[in-house]
Amino acid sequence: MASPYLVPVAQLLRDVPSTYEVTFEAPFDEPHEFEPRGRAETDVLSDAIVKVHITLQSFSGGLRAKGRVEAPWQGVCRRCSVPVFGVSIVEVDERFVDTRGPEDDEAYLVENDFIDLAPLCHDAIFLDLPLAPLCRGDCKGLCPFCGIDRNEASCACQAPLHARWATLDELRFMDFESDESKEV
Repeated sequence: MASPYLVPVAQLLRDVPSTYEVTFEAPFDEPHEFEPRGRAETDVLSDAIVKVHITLQSFSGGLRAKGRVEAPWQGVCRRCSVPVFGVSIVEVDERFVDTRGPEDDEAYLVENDFIDLAPLCHDAIFLDLPLAPLCRGDCKGLCPFCGIDRNEASCACQAPLHARWATLDELRFMDFESDESKEV
């Protein structure tokens, strides 16, 4: 079975300028090219379904691919370590060229009258993944002393005082308005 990421473009390249809409859903990494990342890293599962909607526009010497790529991702909250799930929705605007020139080092190649949208989709999604996701914006995280999830319960833990800083507890400042000393 042919990959849905491979798109025939011979007719587009002959009829300049012309456009062609490409819409499909496919597994993110069906050939399993990418090793799964560690549990603590944000990742896209190889069988996750990617939604692709791209308009191809031909120009002399290549194609412009403009549209949207969507893929679900999973990760671990950076504060409380619970699983986090999300969807990357990435707007893409890239070029495919017949041959690469000095100004085309970031362009994708047209090969044998086909373009492969898989590298474009993978690049866009990987670059959009959050490095340190949060389960929610107001996540309180874990207590560094007892390990309780502060989103679910509270604790009375306080940081232990180190002897080096104990003298600072005795520090007092004068309030010039009331002429009284105040603790800090």
